[in-house]
Amino acid sequence: MNSMKYSIIYAVIRPEIAERISVGLIFVDGDKVDVRYSQQKLDALRSLFPQKEYEFVSQVVSSMPTSGKINSVKDINYLSRYSNNMISVSPLQSIDIEPSEQSKTRLFKNYICAS
Repeated sequence: MNSMKYSIIYAVIRPEIAERISVGLIFVDGDKVDVRYSQQKLDALRSLFPQKEYEFVSQVVSSMPTSGKINSVKDINYLSRYSNNMISVSPLQSIDIEPSEQSKTRLFKNYICAS
């Protein structure tokens, strides 16, 4: 069985106490990188951040899937070490499930959209 790798994208609410909200996932399947985020969670940040900070976080996260800035495991490892104080990325984790759309959807629902 192949394992799938993933990293969680967080919006940092209060950096002084490391309070954060998971807003997206980065999946790695071999050389392919897939980024997904929750627009609903980004919208909820509007009431938690001042307008400029909200716009910054929302723009950065929503552009991740299409920006071409996350192309490899090296990029994800860099982001997990050198995040700014508004967005952070967890170190890449490996999970023993077959990389598939169903697996990605299930992880996204569990880690990002869980109520």
